[in-house]
Amino acid sequence: MTAMWDRARRLAVPVLAVAAVAMSGCTSYVTTQVTAFSAWSGSDATRTYAFSRSSAQQNSIEEATYEQLVANELDLYAFRPRPAGEANYLVSLSYDTRGDTMTVSQPVYYGSPWAGPYWRPFDPWGPFGAFPAGYVSQTYPVYTHTLGIRMTERSTGKEVYNVTARDTDDDSSLVRAMPYLVRGALADFPLGNGVVRTVRIPVDKKGRAASNEVPVVPAAATTGASGAATAPR
Repeated sequence: MTAMWDRARRLAVPVLAVAAVAMSGCTSYVTTQVTAFSAWSGSDATRTYAFSRSSAQQNSIEEATYEQLVANELDLYAFRPRPAGEANYLVSLSYDTRGDTMTVSQPVYYGSPWAGPYWRPFDPWGPFGAFPAGYVSQTYPVYTHTLGIRMTERSTGKEVYNVTARDTDDDSSLVRAMPYLVRGALADFPLGNGVVRTVRIPVDKKGRAASNEVPVVPAAATTGASGAATAPR
């Protein structure tokens, strides 16, 4: 028996080592669904903006936090902040999180009651023969985070850009989702009117949105100024 366990251990160690290396080389992504409506015709020279807040957003630390994320991203596209009375565009934000549940049915194999060689269950029919799989339904909480960014001309009130980004995951925190929503919403600004697409944002080793300066995306993907990998739908 000792010899058998030694042999099993020698076989398992290389397999585990390969698996560890493979996992360490993987890149994780957060996927956002983006929808844009655009009547954009501005040039780089006109890209000055100020944030516009609703009455509920006045004096909000949360709003100020999200505005800074958006400002950082707009800076990549030559936008410059100005006082509200001088800016060419007013930028307003909307955001929320909605909870729901998802039910998943998973097969459960009920093995044979008879012992086989090496103390394994003996079952000549295989995993789905005389002792077929059953199904167990499990319910999980899911959360959909949404960010809307709306740009209007200050002088006329005309809407020139309206983009929405959404992602769904098992984390109820909007603040943790917001960096990915901002990156996804503004990737490749300005998008065409009526564009619907999926944007994948790489995650760094600390679980944050990867740096704009060093994007890590598949070679075949299209990469915008924000470092996000995009796929039109």
